[in-house]
Amino acid sequence: MLSANRSSARILAIEDDPVLAAHLVEHLSERGFQVALGKNGEQGLALANAGAYDLILMDILMPGASGLEVLASLREAKGTPVILMSALGAEQDRIAGFSQGADDYLPKPFSMSELDVRIEAVLRRVAYERGENERQPHDPDLNFDDSRSDVRYAGAWAKLTPTEFRLLELFSRHAEEVLSKAFLYQQVLHRGYAQHDRSLDMHVSNIRRKLQKLGYGGRRLESVWGRGYVLTRPES
Repeated sequence: MLSANRSSARILAIEDDPVLAAHLVEHLSERGFQVALGKNGEQGLALANAGAYDLILMDILMPGASGLEVLASLREAKGTPVILMSALGAEQDRIAGFSQGADDYLPKPFSMSELDVRIEAVLRRVAYERGENERQPHDPDLNFDDSRSDVRYAGAWAKLTPTEFRLLELFSRHAEEVLSKAFLYQQVLHRGYAQHDRSLDMHVSNIRRKLQKLGYGGRRLESVWGRGYVLTRPES
């Protein structure tokens, strides 16, 4: 059951199937959420940009703008957590969703109980990041903004996704420490590490690319073979 302090969150559901859309709205409303519905990609993106939501549930396959296209547009301005819903189950489809900035991926068909668990996990994670982290980011050159889930360097924003922001923040707090993939999966992705799951590697690659685009060179995310990743100062 969803805890009371998170069940009043605002959720935007973007789903073109009228039967599933109605079921989602009814189910989430019964649990105390404030629910808005977008019936296609364009309408969903307009609602997302016009309002403040704690979470977005979005189908991938929709007429007009697909869920991935909407997500890409959304990530240019907002860091709202997104759970993608899709009958697509192949690894490349999941990777595509995560690389565009999704926080979780829910394959169809799914039960409402599983949906509740996924929502609870994401909202719990957001609450933890906003108010319960004790250690401050270690690097003074990067300005970490919790409200935007993004970092700024030399006046420019990196445009990180919420998951990328959480990863970089964790790396920054533990600078010069090697963090294992198992630890990172549990702390940030909130699931167990599987050998063939490449989503963490994709998030790390995106962080590297975005920091490089900013011109930031104070520290680098390095792979440590057989152990994990470390945020470290580059060798001079």
